[in-house]
Amino acid sequence: MSRSAPRELIPVTLLTGFLGSGKTTLLNHLVRQPEMADAMVIINEFGETPLDHMLVAHSTENVVMEMSSGCLCCTIRGDLATTLDDIAWRFSRNGLRQFRRVIIETTGLADPAPILHTLMTHPRVANRYRLDGVVATLDLAAGAHTLMHHVEAVKQVAMADCLLLTKADLVTDEQRTALKQKLDSINPAAQRWDIHHGELAASNVLDLGLFSTTGKAPDVARWLKEEAYASQASHSHHDHDHDHDHSDVNRHDDHIRAFCFVVDDPIPEGVLEDWLEVLMSFVGSNILRVKGILNIAGREQPLVVHGVQHIFYPPVTLPRWPDEDRRSRLVFITQDVDRKLIEDTFHAFHHVLPQVHKLET
Repeated sequence: MSRSAPRELIPVTLLTGFLGSGKTTLLNHLVRQPEMADAMVIINEFGETPLDHMLVAHSTENVVMEMSSGCLCCTIRGDLATTLDDIAWRFSRNGLRQFRRVIIETTGLADPAPILHTLMTHPRVANRYRLDGVVATLDLAAGAHTLMHHVEAVKQVAMADCLLLTKADLVTDEQRTALKQKLDSINPAAQRWDIHHGELAASNVLDLGLFSTTGKAPDVARWLKEEAYASQASHSHHDHDHDHDHSDVNRHDDHIRAFCFVVDDPIPEGVLEDWLEVLMSFVGSNILRVKGILNIAGREQPLVVHGVQHIFYPPVTLPRWPDEDRRSRLVFITQDVDRKLIEDTFHAFHHVLPQVHKLET
């Protein structure tokens, strides 16, 4: 059911963000930094400003060139999986790969989920690459309007590990506060950085995943960041239902829920698998992201799970618990799925299935 830590896989950072939110300006600053000298930058972008020093070609072929900083840059006009498979052997010399990480910049209208699914499931990609983090830029001046009217932008923000807030000089303190409160409800755990003219240290957007490129022990607390959901838990189930019933159907950001689900006792392995399978089959496309550390009955070591919509990475067994807390904790970000449904379905399986399994044995 699980595998060991995937440290040998190539980390991939997905850089997303709505049109005009400053992704390319940011990337131009990032690629000049030493941490990016061993990076491959893949740009899946059409009709927008190209990176500095980028070749502009009118062919249907991928264009690859070395940047002035030493990192490689590739503009794709085709399938991402094919490109990721291709660069692994094309950019090797004497059997050694020339890049140690990949940055993918997506088009501003992109839903991040299909790209994450490619990383998670494509046979020639999943065994070579791992998601390090999703980074999303958001224009503070246009952010409230963008989130209200564009579901792609809401998904970009909801699925992000790190939010980069641009154009802060164009908004009032009141506008900034209101938008940050909205972000608290959509994705309270994502790191946030205010960006001025695209300037940001690359270290702030790299090694966001459970496993870092340095091979240190996994940082579960930083990755899960369950304490960020404490404010969400202060709302009762009734409040959630009330909000949901009276939300404006045209406001995409009103449909997002973010919460942490805690289970005190060890979970029977069969219960976990059956519950997740049923949950994903019925509402999987509305579960934008799931992260969790789990106490499975009969196991000394914790199990880590990570899912995007209906697809889960293979669970990873950690060598040890990060602290004395042995409770299972699952963080959910959902669209039109409230906390009560998640909890009720789990408890239904938890109480019924162990008795069924006992009868079967």
